[in-house]
Amino acid sequence: MDTLSPQQRSTRMSRIRGRDTKPELAVRRLVHGLGYRYRLHRKDLPGRPDLVFVRRRAVIFVHGCFWHRHPDPACKLVRLPKSRLEFWEPKLASNRERDLAVEQRLNESGWRVLTVWECELRDPEAVATKVRDLLR
Repeated sequence: MDTLSPQQRSTRMSRIRGRDTKPELAVRRLVHGLGYRYRLHRKDLPGRPDLVFVRRRAVIFVHGCFWHRHPDPACKLVRLPKSRLEFWEPKLASNRERDLAVEQRLNESGWRVLTVWECELRDPEAVATKVRDLLR
């Protein structure tokens, strides 16, 4: 059972952002610090990637582990809510399926794709290495 009233839940959910999230801003700072320049949220690309490197034909998505169902079994941020599972399970599963389809479409059109998960930001050096490998 939900511990919040419908109005409280609606208010809380409306605060969840789709862009300019803390993890995304952290990745943007890191990438900029590495000396790379990028475009944000290109509408003409499938999935509107968070960072787009046009000349290098590469994109980076920054995914929240909860919303995008991080497949790593060690990730503690992937959990299901305790209430309304009939709503959440299909919603989160469809998010994951959509992400995989978007990545496939980008790969088929010649783009290299990197997904940075929220939990990976605990180790910025590892993320920096992944970014360098993508952009070389």
